[in-house]
Amino acid sequence: MAWTLADLTTLRVGGPAREVLVAESETELLTAVRDADATGAPALLVAGGSNLVVADDGVDASVVLVRTRGVSVEADTCGGAWLTVAAGEPWDDVVARAVAEEWAGIEALSGIPGSAGATPLQNVGAYGQEVADVIARVRTFDRAERVVRTFMAADCGFGYRTSRFKAHPGRYVVLDVTLALRMSPTSSPIRYTELARRLGVDVGARAPLIEVREAVLALRRAKGMVLDDADHDTWSVGSFFTNPVLGAAQARALPADAPRYPAPDGQVKTSAAWLIERSGVGRGHTLGTPASVSTKHTLALTNRGGASAADVLALAADVRDRVRDTFGIELQPEPTLVGCELPTS
Repeated sequence: MAWTLADLTTLRVGGPAREVLVAESETELLTAVRDADATGAPALLVAGGSNLVVADDGVDASVVLVRTRGVSVEADTCGGAWLTVAAGEPWDDVVARAVAEEWAGIEALSGIPGSAGATPLQNVGAYGQEVADVIARVRTFDRAERVVRTFMAADCGFGYRTSRFKAHPGRYVVLDVTLALRMSPTSSPIRYTELARRLGVDVGARAPLIEVREAVLALRRAKGMVLDDADHDTWSVGSFFTNPVLGAAQARALPADAPRYPAPDGQVKTSAAWLIERSGVGRGHTLGTPASVSTKHTLALTNRGGASAADVLALAADVRDRVRDTFGIELQPEPTLVGCELPTS
């Protein structure tokens, strides 16, 4: 079968790969990566493909599809539930099982596409939860040292949408992730105002796990953030830009009604979607190509069918430039750009 990266990514753009290797076991995954490294051939690891924008020319590399599976569980009423999840496990399947088994801590991360192994790279988060809240350890293959290394949570360098694994792109291959969850039918405290409102509870309150999951899925569907082949608003990488974290002086310069959230070291986080909308970019905004801002949420850039990577990147650059010209803030892309970059202005 002749693969293109458009077949393997949720944005559905990207040209051909030199070859595609399917790794269904950890042994196959390690062999594929070690063989590539031994010959000096580049290797691109792809699991869910939900956070990749790949160039239209494709990649002169071996694409390794991470299809490893398996969840092992250690659970007791005192220590909670410890889940060790293979990197290729679909993330939302893990969340669904946790909710069904009454293991609390990741219920607000429902509906996020991609694999379990990708979650620590970005420190995936949504609706007031981050995966860093529950990760106990991450087991990896270190391609520089050519050894298997396990990192405890404190050594993972987690921050807002970042980690030591993202800071050293290509170095670490995640093999599995261990999560430490509470055994409880009720959620962690609800931290996100929109979710609390949907549940009809106060911020800081708890709710049944299944109700939190259903509320999060409903909110995500309304924003086109739950994958659906028939809905072009979900042909995306989710949020294309991260929320900016600003210094105190830059935050004070924002309009009075701009969202402001406390961040570490006296910094302030604001909303990328708010900045985009206030810079004149509305839902459905397009440059006349099949790439468009989502019709449901201004933070997602979508493929309406037949869009190229160049179309998406040109649209992203237009959004970035409008925000910079309006507010003096440079938005940063959240997905990994492979063989391509945003055009400069």
